[in-house]
Order: sequence, then structure tokens, then C-alpha cells
Amino acid sequence: MIDFWIGAGLLLLAALAFLLLPLLRGRGVQAEEDRTALNVALYQERLGELATQQAAGTLEPEQFEAGRADAARELLDDTEGSTSRRSNHLGLAVPLIAAILMPLLGYGLYLHWGASDKLQLAREFTEQPATMEEMVGRLERAVKAQPESAEAWYFLAKTYMSRERPADAAAAYQQVVKLAGRQPELLGQLAQALYFAGDRKWSEQLQQLTDEALRGDPDEVTSLGLLGIAAYEEERFADAIAFWERLVSTLAAEDPSREAIQGGIARAREQLGEPASASVAEPAGEMIAETGAGLTVEVQLAAEMVDKVRPSDAVFVFARALSGPPMPLAVKRLTVADLPATVNLSDADAMTPQLRLSNFDQVRLFARISKDGDATRGEWQGSSEPLATRDSDGITLTIDQPVTP
Repeated sequence: MIDFWIGAGLLLLAALAFLLLPLLRGRGVQAEEDRTALNVALYQERLGELATQQAAGTLEPEQFEAGRADAARELLDDTEGSTSRRSNHLGLAVPLIAAILMPLLGYGLYLHWGASDKLQLAREFTEQPATMEEMVGRLERAVKAQPESAEAWYFLAKTYMSRERPADAAAAYQQVVKLAGRQPELLGQLAQALYFAGDRKWSEQLQQLTDEALRGDPDEVTSLGLLGIAAYEEERFADAIAFWERLVSTLAAEDPSREAIQGGIARAREQLGEPASASVAEPAGEMIAETGAGLTVEVQLAAEMVDKVRPSDAVFVFARALSGPPMPLAVKRLTVADLPATVNLSDADAMTPQLRLSNFDQVRLFARISKDGDATRGEWQGSSEPLATRDSDGITLTIDQPVTP
């Protein structure tokens, strides 16, 4: 920003020059006027002397006229070429006051109509953020500086979802819908954020949002996936199959999420006692047993944390895809009293049937302590480095760090 203020300062100096230079010129004009006034006074004094001499009888009328002509000629010679003239300038006070008020007025107008905050943000976005928290901060400042930008609100909402802040994401999506209109895709994503912000409980509001989204676009993928999840968790397996089959039919053959959705359909059919369809069933050799294969992790509490937690506090051990949705892929719940403990995370611990641990190559593991039992927020946690889902040996999580917002 320093180059901006340097430029503004130079422009201000130029503006002040227009005000102050006439004052400097005014001094010369005043000196010229004083000289002219002196010449006129001397001319009048000379005429007075000639009149006195004529009255005393020492000058003849012809001599008097000749002397007055000489005095007039001298006056003309002294004032010839002079640029002085009577002017109606405002004096010194008004320009000086204007010179003082101009910077203050310009600064105030810039604060009201200027955009230094937007300029600074534009420069920040040309640099790669060091952390996700820094990226969130930039987007929050962006929507503050440009509250009318639907695009800025949309990116902020997506980032909130990736940071497991569904309530904040829902508020941001509401702003997007307000600015960009009730587009089916936005309504589906708003419903998804509200669903996870409301502890995964279905409501009339969510039903209305998804219904409106599907009326606008019968193939709106977020709404179809969300309706399938809600139906499955309410054990309405036939409805879940119907929604997910509609979703699969809209996806491209190479879409990586097809396999996860087809796996969910197969599990829903198993719950209904139906054989898995050949089109959605997974090859037996590729299936992971729900009670064995997966990631085995040793969870322990750092010694310095013992006095900061209670034995009854909840401990959530979960895996999150390194590149994928923000929702955990597999979760198990313990208490502090259970630690240290050995935990196995597998597809049996999946939160949703279409998001399974075996569908992703790399994950990160977390162990989080939450006093109020809410897995989306907590007080202390430990995390692993990115690891392959088949690396099931020697994984240890030590809970020793505060949870950052």
C-alpha cells in the first residue's frame, strides 16, 4: 500500500500548488501596487508645488502647464509596462483555509467512496496462503469488503464446509442464494449445509429446499445424494435406492464417486434382503470385510493433558480424505477413561454408505476430545500425517494440541 499513499501524496502536493502559487504571486502584485500608489502620490505632490508657485506669482501660466505636463509624463514612464491592476482577489485567509481543508476533505471522501481494502485484498489473493486459516480470513475480509459479490460468498461457503463449519457455511450459502437467485445447485448445497449443521436431522425446511431444487433440475446431484442419505439413516432403504440410482444415472462413467454410490445402493439392497444388482455389486475380491480390514491406530493422551480433561469426556477417532469431501469417512467414539486404546477404522464405521474409507487412497487420522460430545468441535486433538489407507501398521495418535477454530 505504500506506493498508493506515495501517489496520493504527490497528487495532494500538486493540488496544494494550485492554491499556494497564487499567494506567492500575490506578493509581487502587491509590491507593484504599492509602487504605483507612491508614484501617484509624488505626482499629486508635484502638482501641489506648481499650484503654490503659481499662486505666489513666481510661475507664469505657460510655465505651470509645462511643469504639469512634465509631471504627468514622468508618472506615465514609471507605470508603463506595470502588470498591476486592481483585483477583487479573496485575500490570504481563504486560500490558506482551503489548503488546510483540502487534505482532510480528500481523506474523508476516500474513506467513504475509496477501495483501499479491496486493493489490499486483490494483492493478497495473488499470493498463495500459508494455511487454510489464512485462506478463510482472506475470504471473510473479501465478503466484508464486497458484500454484494455472490462469488465471494460462494467460495467462503465452500471453504467453511471443507473446514467442518456447516453452520457458517449455511449462513454463507443463504447470502449466495439471496444475491444469485434460487438456483437448484445452490439450494441443494444450502440444504446439505443445514443438514450437517442440524446434527443430521431431517426437517421440513430441508424437504422444501430439495423439492424446489429438483423441480428446477431433476438431476441436481447434491439434493439426490442428500435425500438418499436421509432415507438410508431413517431406514427407508427403498427410497434411498431410488434416489441414489437417479444420482448414478446422471454421473459420467469415469466419475470417481460412482463406485461409492453403487456401494451404498448394494448395502441398502442387503438391508431389504435383496441380492445386490449386478450393475452395482462390487467384485467380491475388492470388498473389505466390515470387521477386520482398515486402519488400526493406537490412541493415547499426552501426560500434560491428564489434568485438563475428565474421564467422561468423549473421544472421537475419525479419518478424513486428504482430497475429497470434508465429512469424516469413518468414526468411532470412546471416552477419555478408555485411553490408551487401539481402534480399528473400516468401512463398517462409515458415516454414510457412499463415503467409505476404501474408496480413497490417502487420508488423515484425528483423535478429538469434546466435552459436550459434539464431534464437529472440541477442545483437544491429535492428528496424523497423510497416509495411505492400506498403511495399517504403526499408527499412533497422541492427543496433545488445542483444537483451532
